[in-house]
Amino acid sequence: MTTIITEVQQAAVKALKRLINQPSVYDEATITATTPFGKGIDAALTEVLTIASENGFKTYKDPNGNYGYAEIGTGEQIFGIIGHVDVVATGDPDDWDHDPFHAKVINDHIYGRGAQDDKGPTMAAMFAVKSLMDQGYQFNKTIRFIFGTDEESLWRDMKVYNANEKPIDLGIAPDAEFPLIYAEKGLEQAYLVGPGQADLSIDLQGAFNAVPAKASYNGPKIAEVKQALDQQGFDYQDLGTDGLTVIGKSVHAMNAPQGTNAVLRLAMALDQVFPSQPLDFLGKHFKEDATGANILGNIEDQQSGHLTVNISSLKIDQNETRMQLDMRIPVTIDRDELIKKLANKIAPYDLHYEPYDYLAPLYVPTDSHLVKTLMTVYQDITGDQTPPQISGGATYARTMHHCVAYGAMLPGTPDFMHQVNENWALESMFKAMEIYAEAIKRLCVNDE
Repeated sequence: MTTIITEVQQAAVKALKRLINQPSVYDEATITATTPFGKGIDAALTEVLTIASENGFKTYKDPNGNYGYAEIGTGEQIFGIIGHVDVVATGDPDDWDHDPFHAKVINDHIYGRGAQDDKGPTMAAMFAVKSLMDQGYQFNKTIRFIFGTDEESLWRDMKVYNANEKPIDLGIAPDAEFPLIYAEKGLEQAYLVGPGQADLSIDLQGAFNAVPAKASYNGPKIAEVKQALDQQGFDYQDLGTDGLTVIGKSVHAMNAPQGTNAVLRLAMALDQVFPSQPLDFLGKHFKEDATGANILGNIEDQQSGHLTVNISSLKIDQNETRMQLDMRIPVTIDRDELIKKLANKIAPYDLHYEPYDYLAPLYVPTDSHLVKTLMTVYQDITGDQTPPQISGGATYARTMHHCVAYGAMLPGTPDFMHQVNENWALESMFKAMEIYAEAIKRLCVNDE
């Protein structure tokens, strides 16, 4: 088995700190012709390419700033390792124990936005390859690290990459969980849009792919809204003359049933106070449903489980009502039929369906050489016999040929992705590096 020496481990941590310290959140205000997702993301892309160059990789940056890559080896086949340097917003910085963009190692955990998603795993994979390079291994494939910049939004970076670059032949995305994800649910994101309201103005914004942990209101009938929240038994913070904030629990949208949706809880209270057809849909029909069962019935398949549904924003003004919808669709469910059924269900509430983005599901056979090799490496190193998985998450693996999500989170690792105080245990990071190094050695050194 491949051993990662202490010097390489510490170099990986140092590099990860540098990358976390780049606040790479999508910023429309700083978009230019060469910074298509904002200057912060572009700075993180430049930093990761600098780190790669310092460690012996040949690097390339798209002239328009959509993506970059770093590679080593001269083989005709390309083994892709696809990560991303953009991160979700931090929310209220006061909720963090430490500055989310000033990485710190505390009690052998590295803290900062991106530690788990996806800067940490990307650095773990890069320095796994660096370890092999230091040991003198020669690669029979070109190993290419592809650095995305729009993963937390619309994946526009990968559309440009795939239009400009030669496809990879096989690869991994270190942006999920071990042992391996060979299939990913379809991802549908859309808006539900209806009429506005003269007596209610609210603007609750959040990422499509995160269950909202807070929802604030400060407007007419505040006493009645508080009473409705009390009747429902929902937690909220009374801010006096500044209104109130409903308290929920944030999780990734793919795990929506495990979270507590503060936007929906506030909407249910508002529905008791303000007459509105769209609010009636949320308050009387959808409620806190995270599987779609209240409106669509039970949607699931044997291969990938239940549909998940997340409503992450609510904006109401005199012109319109608009809410964000994120659905993770089981791999065998007909997407078009599902959307048609949903559109029919929301129509009586004066709502209509506006598509925003769709990602088709991923499937790589479990008996493929790639999956069998990756699984054998994982089992040899950990002893864990957990079979390969299907996920509701969406990784860049589905944008590439013959690619799967492989780590970097080990079973039992607490999930801090998209949450406050995001952190990753260094012990887990170093174990992931061992797995990546051995897998790449078997696939790109010993494998012909």
